[in-house]
Amino acid sequence: MPELTFRDATFSDVDALVGLIESAYRGDASRAGWTTEADLLAGQRTDPEGVREVIVAPGSRLLVAEQAAARSGEIVACCQLQKREAYVYFGMFSVSPSQQGAGVGKAVMAEAERIAREWGAEEIRMTVIRQREDLIAFYERRGFRRTGRFEPFPYGDERFGVPLRDDLEFAELAKSL
Repeated sequence: MPELTFRDATFSDVDALVGLIESAYRGDASRAGWTTEADLLAGQRTDPEGVREVIVAPGSRLLVAEQAAARSGEIVACCQLQKREAYVYFGMFSVSPSQQGAGVGKAVMAEAERIAREWGAEEIRMTVIRQREDLIAFYERRGFRRTGRFEPFPYGDERFGVPLRDDLEFAELAKSL
């Protein structure tokens, strides 16, 4: 696994982060990794405005992982952490397709959990498209469990993508810290 450094995202990172997130989930570039949603959704995963909103949201951090070695400063992963009532929400988790399977995602998740514990949270939660059984299984192997709660997919709001099927919804996963 490459050595990583972590920091909070800044506005100067927005374009790089949009590119990273898009490459991890949408379009042909995402097919190089295993986190692609290209068979479920077309269109964008996020945009500069959405990334900026996460950076400035109260109680929120957009954590950036950079490769510390040869290509110093290259952003290879990110995730959103947001304080909520009794838990921390974990979202916008993206790993560069070229780094998937190399332990980068596990390292980012470990850092996210460390921060959540530092904030005093007893639990970390996320939502995943229910139809992404491979991704849900990945999280379950890392200690997350299905809560049985679901949220509707925002059909009609193309900021989140253009659905390629009509049965999408989000499943909530949680992990005790």
